[in-house]
Amino acid sequence: MSSFITKAIPDAAPPVEQVERPWGNFRQYAFNREVTVSLMTVAPGQRLSLQAHSARAELYIVLDDGALVQVGEQMIEADAGAEIWIPAGTKHRLSSRGAEVRVLEVAFGNWQQADIRRFADDYARPEIGD
Repeated sequence: MSSFITKAIPDAAPPVEQVERPWGNFRQYAFNREVTVSLMTVAPGQRLSLQAHSARAELYIVLDDGALVQVGEQMIEADAGAEIWIPAGTKHRLSSRGAEVRVLEVAFGNWQQADIRRFADDYARPEIGD
């Protein structure tokens, strides 16, 4: 799957800058970087496949309480505001612990559906790709 790597993939989560303004503040997650941003919604009690990607690393920004994120062997019970770095090549899975959960995914590298390698899947999808 390494043929998908054509863009730089950071080894660690890029710095997040907190910018203060008179009205409050904002956080910049990928300042002037080329990224793919996806808003994922996981239905109540559902989960994504246990998967890994060779061509991208991902930063999950949890928007709702009740997410369960597996990164490698670690299980993280994440609520709104949690930020979770998933290095390229690391097995990971996002689940809902009950209610619908939304996670903003910021992907660094090449976002290609064909780069997904599934190790386990509740929906009998292929090991590679779609």
